[in-house]
Amino acid sequence: MQTGIRSVIVRKLITTFVATTIFSAPFGFFNIGGSSEIIYNQGNQFIAWFFIFSMYIGVIILIYGNLVSIGIEHLQRKWFPRQDWLYVLILGVFGLANGLFFQEISLAFYGMLAAILYAVIDKWLYKRNTKNKSVKLFFLIPLASLLIIWGYFQFTSPPMPPFTIEDAVTFATSGEGTTIDYFPKEISAWEGTIDGYEVKRETSAIEIGDEIYTVTFTENWRKGTVKGSWTFSYKVERGSSTATRDKGNMPPYYGKY
Repeated sequence: MQTGIRSVIVRKLITTFVATTIFSAPFGFFNIGGSSEIIYNQGNQFIAWFFIFSMYIGVIILIYGNLVSIGIEHLQRKWFPRQDWLYVLILGVFGLANGLFFQEISLAFYGMLAAILYAVIDKWLYKRNTKNKSVKLFFLIPLASLLIIWGYFQFTSPPMPPFTIEDAVTFATSGEGTTIDYFPKEISAWEGTIDGYEVKRETSAIEIGDEIYTVTFTENWRKGTVKGSWTFSYKVERGSSTATRDKGNMPPYYGKY
């Protein structure tokens, strides 16, 4: 009895994995391939979208789909043991549930397709198990398909534009709610008077590696005989920045802003 239950659980889990993978991949494919925007690293973007879709689809199939399929399979053994097509049809009808509940025709249609796909794979696996045939291909084929689609998108993606020194400054000054807000958003200097202090703020940058830059913010102030300076820097590369230097004292007028 335990062997039979274990066999059913393993079969249902394999069916869930295969059906989720096969059904999620086209959504990720068309989300990238059908976009009118320029998308870089399309292979990685495809994988990201695939995981998003598979997470939602997989949970629905794992919980709702498996419970329904086990119930229908129990009824099939009693009333229509040879009519696998009826098992597929009934499961497809139950796949309409989400769409009917949310009153969304497209959800109902996709739910029905996912349920039919699940049912066909489930019965195929069942027959292979009864003949003691290997099911390794059920893992390899979906994974190989994902790899092929990833490679297609990755190698046909438009090349990334160069990450320039101006881009580095723009990235470093793109945040909000910090003292960087007071500095120029481009390589330049600003001079003015704040609370009686003569202030000069400067944004500068140098390249320290291939598309890697140090962006520095320098502030000098003077009021009579009182003067000071403050410098802080960031190492900036595409998509990230790291604080590397903080020298001097913050100007006394910052607390009055």
